[in-house]
Amino acid sequence: MKMNKKAFALSLAAVVACGTLAGCDLITTDSEKDMLQVVAEVDISKGADFAEGKQYAEYADIIQPSSVLKREMVANFLSTGYQYVQNGTSYAETFDLIKESLVNRKMLIQYAKVYLFENAEYTAQGYENAVAEAENKELAGLRYFLTEEEQALAEYQLKVMVNNTIDSQEKSIITAEEDVNDVSVRTTPTGIDTKNEDYYDAAYKIYTGKNSASDCGSYETVDGSTPTTRKKAYNSFLSNLLANNLLAEGEDVSKFENLNYYEIELQTAFEDALLQKLAEAYEEKAESTLTEAYVQGKYAQTLATQKETFANKSTFETALDGISDTSFVLTAPHTEYGFVINILLPFSKTQSNYLAMDNGNEWQKFETRASVLKNVKATDQRESWFTGSVDYSYEAAENEAYEGRSHLFFEDSIKATENSAYEAVKNYYGKYAYNGTVSYDEEEKEYTLTPNKIDIDGFIGEMEGYLRSAGLTVASGTPTVGYYDEHDEDYYYTTDANGNKVVDYSKFLYYQGNVVFDTFNANEVFVAGTDVNKAMSVVNELSFAYNTDTAGLNTYLGYAVSAYDTSFVSEFEYAAKAAVLGGVGTYTVAPSTYGWHIMYCTFTYENADPYTFDYSDIDREGSFSNLYYEALKASTVEGYSSAMQTQIVNNYVSCVTVYEEAYADLKDLDNRV
Repeated sequence: MKMNKKAFALSLAAVVACGTLAGCDLITTDSEKDMLQVVAEVDISKGADFAEGKQYAEYADIIQPSSVLKREMVANFLSTGYQYVQNGTSYAETFDLIKESLVNRKMLIQYAKVYLFENAEYTAQGYENAVAEAENKELAGLRYFLTEEEQALAEYQLKVMVNNTIDSQEKSIITAEEDVNDVSVRTTPTGIDTKNEDYYDAAYKIYTGKNSASDCGSYETVDGSTPTTRKKAYNSFLSNLLANNLLAEGEDVSKFENLNYYEIELQTAFEDALLQKLAEAYEEKAESTLTEAYVQGKYAQTLATQKETFANKSTFETALDGISDTSFVLTAPHTEYGFVINILLPFSKTQSNYLAMDNGNEWQKFETRASVLKNVKATDQRESWFTGSVDYSYEAAENEAYEGRSHLFFEDSIKATENSAYEAVKNYYGKYAYNGTVSYDEEEKEYTLTPNKIDIDGFIGEMEGYLRSAGLTVASGTPTVGYYDEHDEDYYYTTDANGNKVVDYSKFLYYQGNVVFDTFNANEVFVAGTDVNKAMSVVNELSFAYNTDTAGLNTYLGYAVSAYDTSFVSEFEYAAKAAVLGGVGTYTVAPSTYGWHIMYCTFTYENADPYTFDYSDIDREGSFSNLYYEALKASTVEGYSSAMQTQIVNNYVSCVTVYEEAYADLKDLDNRV
C-alpha cells in the first residue's frame, strides 16, 4: 500500500480545479462583479505568534491576505457540493461547509509557507527576491517553494485533468453522432490504468483539435476522435467557461495554456503541490515515531487482542470477511479456515430450464444434473474489454501471445515500470490471451469476436497449462471415472454417525489437483515474483476471463471458507473445504445448481498464527511485514496530520473575516428552488 501524497491537501479542502468542469451552470444569471465578491478573508499574519518578538515575526510582512471569492464557492459546489444537496443537505448548510473548507485551505496554504521557512532551506529574503519583479506575485511565490520537477508534475496533472474533461465531452459528441449503444463492461482488475503519481511528461499538451494530437506528447485521443469532434468538445468547454465568467470576451483561445483561466488553475495546482510538501513533512515526523520497538509492540498487542477476541467464532468469521491490506486477521481459533478463488462456469439458460423442470426425487435430480454437466461450455467473458467505452486490448507480439492467440489486455499496466506513467497491476499475471478469434474492421471501427467454447476438461487443461507456462510445477489429478454414468439409488448417499442416510458430497467432486510449492510462506502471498503469488495471479486472471460469479472478482483472497457449516450451497461448501484442507495451491472441481465451480485455495490458517512480523522486511513490497507496517504508518500519519490541521485551524480561526451577506443568496436557494 502506497501512501497517497494528496491525502493531507484534500482532507479539509478539496477544490476540484474549478467546478465548471462538471458541466453545471449555476452562475449564468449572476454578473461577473457578483462572482468576484469576497466571501471571506484569511490572514494568519494577524495571529499572536506573528507579533513583534514572537516566533513568526519575520514573516509577518510576507504572508499576504487571501480572499475566498464567491466564484470559488460556486465552482466548488458545481464540482462536488451539489452531491450534498442531492443527498439531503440544505443549500445553506452546504455553502457553509464549502466556505469553511475554502477558508481552511487558504489558512493551510499560508501556514505551509511559514512551516517551510522554519524547517527547510527557504528564507524570507529568497521569497521576496522571487516575487519582486513578478507580474503574478502569488504564482511566483508558490513557484519559490517548488522544485522544477514539482512544478512540472503539477502542470502535467492540470493538463491531464483538462484533457480528461474535454475527452468526456468529446465521447458524448461521438456517441450522439454515431448513436452508439451502451455496452455493459466487465469488471477490470483492481489497479488497472492507475497513474503513477510521480510521473510527468514534459511534452504533454492540451489537445484542442486546432493543434495536432501527435504533438501533445503522451496524450492519447479517445476512440472515434477526429479534429472535428475535438474542436466541438473544446468549444463546448470554452462556452461553459464563458457562461460562468471564467473566460473574457476576446481572449485568444487557440492555445489553452494562454488563457487567464489556465493561470488561475495553475495557481490552484501549485497550491496543491505546496500542501503536499507540508503533508510529506508531517509524514516524516509521524513515521519517525514508528520505531522498531514500537511497531513490534503494536503487532504483539494486536495479536494478543485478536487471540482473545477471536475465541468467539462469530466475531472471527466476521473479521475474516473484512480482511484486506489494511485489515489483518493474524490468528484463527481453528486451523480449518482459509480462502478460495471460485470460478463459476454456468449452465446455459436452456440447461437451467431443463434442470428446473425435473420433477424426480433428489437422487434422480443428481443424475439429471450429471448428464447435463458434461455439456456445459465455458467461453471467454472479456468481450467488452474490446468493445466497451475503452478498448483495453492490444495485439501481442508473437513471443507474447498465448498458444498462438493474438490479443492481450492492459498493456500500460502489465508492462509498467518504475518510470512509466502507470503503476504495475498486482496479483494479475497478464499473459492469458483472449480465447477465441479476433478481427477488426478498420472502416466500420468494429470488432468481430468468436470465443472458443470449452468443456470442463478443456478448462482444466487451460488452467494447468497456463500455470505451467508461468514456470510453476503442477500435480495434475484424474477426473472421476464414470462421473456422468448412470448410478443406482444409493450411490450419492452414506450413513452418518447416528445411522441416518445423508448425502455423500464427496461423490460430486470431479477433480482435484495442486500447484506444488516447496513451502508455503504466508508472509509472501502478495510478493510479486514468488511462486505462491504467481499462482494466485494466474488463477485470478483466469477468473476475470471465465468466471460468471462477478461478486468473486476483485476480492482480496477470494471467498472465506469456514471450518463450520455455512450458507453456501452444500456441494460448493464441500469442495471449497476440500481445497482448503488440501492446502494453498490445491484446486477442486465440483458442481452446484449454478454449474461447475473451480476453487483454488489462496490462503489457509493451517498454522493458526500464520504470520511472522519482521521489522527488517518492512521495505520488501508486498511482504506481510511491509503491508502491516504501511497500514500502521498510514493510520499514524492520518492521525498526526489531522491533529496538526485541527491545531492550525484553531490557532488562526480569529484571523478569518467572513462576509455572509456576499453569499446570502446562495444559502437562500432552499427558498427559491
